Amino acid sequence: MLPVFIATVTVAIVGLVIGVLLVNVGKKFAVEVDEKEAAVRECLPGNNCGGCGFAGCDACAAAIANGEAPVSACPVGGAPVAERIGSIMGVEADAETVKMVAYVKCSGDCDKAVTNGNYVGIADCQAAAASGLNPKACADGCLGFGSCVKACQFDAIHVINGIARVDRSKCVSCGQCVAACPKHLIELIPDKSQYAVRCASIDKGAVVKKACSAGCIACKICEKQCENDAIHVVNNISHIDYDKCRYCGKCAEKCPVKVIEKRF
Repeated sequence: MLPVFIATVTVAIVGLVIGVLLVNVGKKFAVEVDEKEAAVRECLPGNNCGGCGFAGCDACAAAIANGEAPVSACPVGGAPVAERIGSIMGVEADAETVKMVAYVKCSGDCDKAVTNGNYVGIADCQAAAASGLNPKACADGCLGFGSCVKACQFDAIHVINGIARVDRSKCVSCGQCVAACPKHLIELIPDKSQYAVRCASIDKGAVVKKACSAGCIACKICEKQCENDAIHVVNNISHIDYDKCRYCGKCAEKCPVKVIEKRF
């Protein structure tokens, strides 16, 4: 029995020594926790979508706590989260923060876009773009394979009749679909904007008409109709200045190809 007793005592002593060493090492190398950072992190939704411009919610919380990012940095949380974080940081959230949503600048669905032929390959927009193969005659149009759909964590974008469409009630403006689109067809626009141009083709009008019946032909009629200098044709495509737009709808009403969409 003596050898067993000695072994038991030895193990106990070794365990005690290791425990003491671990406690001392833990105290020596302990990382101080910023209470504000921890509190901010608790407010963030935890999607780690990167829409704030940081690697994830932890990085965003650290930036806000250090004053390197505004309290409204999280696009997913929106105004309610910004208000809570503002209380923690002792500042007021920007009341003028404009809610943004993703918008797909393409009207070339299966009924309007001319096709070049059947695409045979990986059903992914990025893969198709990298291969140089385009099933549609419009080089700038939506490929319709859903890279944006895969990128969205919020089920806010789907391919309908050959083109991606955004459900603005679900979109949190994280920007993941924007980054995923190889054609750069998706942009973030103010959610309150009532009109948007559903085209991104930079081809001249004659070329556009051959490729899609609903593409912008750069006729500039929209420019002439706008009394607020809010829409201009640049590089063969109409662009709306949302800071100037007063939603009168005259540009959409007179557009001959109806490429300026009334959103709601």
